[in-house]
Amino acid sequence: MNQSEKLPPNTFLNADCMEYLPKCPSGYFDLAIVDPPYGIGASKPNKKPEWVLQRNGKLLYVESNKHRQKDWDLAKIPLEYFEELKRVSKHQIIWGENYYGIFAGGRIVWDKLNGESDQYDCEIAYCSMNNRTDIIYYLWQGMFQGVYCGKDILKAMVQQGNKSLNEERIHPTQKPVKLYRWLLKNYAKAGDLILDTHVGSASSLVACKELGFDYVGFEIDKDYYEAASKRVAGAFRKYELNFEQNEATT
Repeated sequence: MNQSEKLPPNTFLNADCMEYLPKCPSGYFDLAIVDPPYGIGASKPNKKPEWVLQRNGKLLYVESNKHRQKDWDLAKIPLEYFEELKRVSKHQIIWGENYYGIFAGGRIVWDKLNGESDQYDCEIAYCSMNNRTDIIYYLWQGMFQGVYCGKDILKAMVQQGNKSLNEERIHPTQKPVKLYRWLLKNYAKAGDLILDTHVGSASSLVACKELGFDYVGFEIDKDYYEAASKRVAGAFRKYELNFEQNEATT
């Protein structure tokens, strides 16, 4: 790619984003929603308990996710990344910015409703579009996943009853599709081009596909890239089927 070229919409590359971002025009992306490494060792996940105590008092066996241990989260990423991210995108939502502390501005707090579990209670993102602090709720605790993401905590506490409908986890630090759907609905505009520099599980790209947003994504790890590509392909096929069904009824 030469200096004047632009990555076409709906490109997903198995590549280091820093090989491409310096070549992108300034302000090319309307909104970057990114989840870069935090430098806290999350790439070497601990095995979770396989027996879960349910609200009715019964123990339920849950097979633990067997993610391969990797080294991508052992160190923080260079500050040059954030400089390029701000240059190529008009607006940014950056998860884990609290581990870097380099931007003044708004914050989005995602409360995972983890209760008394040993997992982190929430995650924090920088938001360039305002100076507010907004809290959103979505239940994301092991096999327990919610049916609602938003600001109504009572709705967010309702669990997905049919666990077979749970989102499959393919990445140790995966964020839910419903979270990205909420971000896109509340911070993106129709026609925006979305950037994700660290795609991971591809929840962001799936949400883009479901809501009709164009995107450009990067994932440097080949294993994650291949698994993420399958998720995106599935979302694309689902989008096509829905479109065909809608066309047939009009």
